[in-house]
Amino acid sequence: MKVVVLLSGGLDSTVLAAQFVEGGHVVLGLSANYGQRHVRELDAAAAVSDALSIRHNIVDLRGVTAAMDPASSVLLSSTAMPHGQYSHESMAATVVPGRNLLFIAAAAAVAASRQYDAVALGAHAGDHPVYPDCRPDFLVAAAGAVERGTGVELLFPFAETDKTGIVALGARLGAPLDLTWSCYDGGDVHCGRCGTCMERAEAFSLAGIPDPTAYGV
Repeated sequence: MKVVVLLSGGLDSTVLAAQFVEGGHVVLGLSANYGQRHVRELDAAAAVSDALSIRHNIVDLRGVTAAMDPASSVLLSSTAMPHGQYSHESMAATVVPGRNLLFIAAAAAVAASRQYDAVALGAHAGDHPVYPDCRPDFLVAAAGAVERGTGVELLFPFAETDKTGIVALGARLGAPLDLTWSCYDGGDVHCGRCGTCMERAEAFSLAGIPDPTAYGV
């Protein structure tokens, strides 16, 4: 199978790409520049692609997000990133409206143009309800739309796996977890204080896998 993997450079998408490579599939990693404050993740995606020996492309979605209200998400603005364990309010601040919808549409178009069979994304069971385009009902609906619109299959194999399980799988696969990037704060190293950093550290701890991440705290 030929698969376009939506590759953010984070843990979930990296393990997803590694799983398809391990399965002998042809993989194209597709990342998006959408004006995110943590654009550093694109460097991670490129490094992961090199480590997995897969092709890597970046699509530019900044024209879409530039038309959005920057106050709609801290990821699109210079507003201070909430620190500490995630709460409903701090998670809601990181929502980029329709982000996965944009990613899926772009990936489906790329896949169809290249006659690839599928698009895959790393949405997982641990994704919070505040992110509506990570939920199973959205993914099922999106899969139907993608198939009808392009003939491409939409895959989300981690829908019943949490981040701890994904880290454990990545370790078994030998995925380059040390190259991944999670932090939303936009610095040169993981801040260790934002919700994504805390979830990352917790996932490694619960999986019993040594955390290779250098945190700034």
